Amino acid sequence: MTITEERGRAYGYRDLPGLMGLMTGDEKHGPAATSTLDVLWVLYDRVLRVRPERADDPGRDRFLLSKGHGPMAYYAVLAAKGFVPVDWLPGFGSYDSPLGHHPDRTLVPGAEIGSGSLGHGLPIAVGTALGLRARGLGEPRVWVLTGDAELDEGSNHEAIAFAGPAGLDRLHTVVVDNASARHARPGGIAARFEAAGWSALTVDGRDHEALYAAFTAPHPGRPHVVVARVEPKHA
Repeated sequence: MTITEERGRAYGYRDLPGLMGLMTGDEKHGPAATSTLDVLWVLYDRVLRVRPERADDPGRDRFLLSKGHGPMAYYAVLAAKGFVPVDWLPGFGSYDSPLGHHPDRTLVPGAEIGSGSLGHGLPIAVGTALGLRARGLGEPRVWVLTGDAELDEGSNHEAIAFAGPAGLDRLHTVVVDNASARHARPGGIAARFEAAGWSALTVDGRDHEALYAAFTAPHPGRPHVVVARVEPKHA
């Protein structure tokens, strides 16, 4: 397990609550942030092939945060991994801080897209995967993190329906399911993706080993989705 040193200090998973605690102010969207904490850590610690010193490398994996509400966990993980300075965290959400209530790709090192508009991340991820394919870049993987309620947006379903038949096997989606979606789906979230030709797994969103196994499961010729179930938002 890798741990990045930032300014002489090594940060690990146990440090994330403390890093999140440095961010104060209104509109923190705490439940939305904490629901993604374990998924984000496992991805950045063990799965994503991207480093702060090579954040613009054409061969890097792309991580797109579509679930842009409550980016505290995202900022904490980026700080722990050396993408942003820890001393940026206390200014979270302030007028002159680069760390806004929704991440801005022009201000936050390592952020691939601006987040906040629900339903836009998965379509952008499909376009990113298509673009990499067109450029002949077969190694980079595209990862997008969405919420279960975000799947209520129709734009996601168009992206799901396209990606399966297109065989976008470098595309990976993680759906954090905290039971906040308003519209039920027969068979659950994974079944919707499977019906469109995706590989799909559902796991405990707090179990790091289960997440890692699901993230790295083979899925030749098909895009892959992992549904990470966490405690209900209003539990």
